[in-house]
Amino acid sequence: MKDGDVSLILKDVTINDAATYMCRVITKETHRRKRANVGVSFIHLRVDPVRRNITAESGQNITLTCRAPNNNNIIIAVKWSRADLIDRYVFLYRDGYFLRANQHPSFKNRVDLQNRWMEDGNTSLILKNVTINDTGTYECRVQREGDSMKFISIIYLSVVDPPGRTGGTVALTVFGLLLVAAAVGSVIYKKKENTKKNK
Repeated sequence: MKDGDVSLILKDVTINDAATYMCRVITKETHRRKRANVGVSFIHLRVDPVRRNITAESGQNITLTCRAPNNNNIIIAVKWSRADLIDRYVFLYRDGYFLRANQHPSFKNRVDLQNRWMEDGNTSLILKNVTINDTGTYECRVQREGDSMKFISIIYLSVVDPPGRTGGTVALTVFGLLLVAAAVGSVIYKKKENTKKNK
């Protein structure tokens, strides 16, 4: 504590560490005078959710990672949502049941927890057969027994066409147009030839 530095290092912070911390310093001099403390400071720690970016190719199955702090409280609810879906969610698990009433139709039968027992706080979501329409910002919230629902992670998912698919589509389109042009040209040529013969 050289030069009065009593700073504290808090390692591997989680959302459960978000709180107001108080530091009290007692010196020999103030202890002799029976004063409780000298120099009290308060620090409010806010822990933001983890943010990640993922890129996937359309048709793949991908995992959206989310891990709640591992403590003794049982997870009673997990909610995955996407910012642009407003009041619809991607996936909701509560009290041992998957709730589908307000699930967005595009995710029906395409999502599941990576670990249904949520061991070690694992609340990651598997999203099957992704498409371009799945691109967006996904949010994971977890509720433990005796606690409110807490924001754990934010994932931006970008879904792209596999390499070569876009170029192949363009090439096929151009080839198709050339075939149509050749067919039309052939019909016009034959009509002109027939007209010449009839004259």
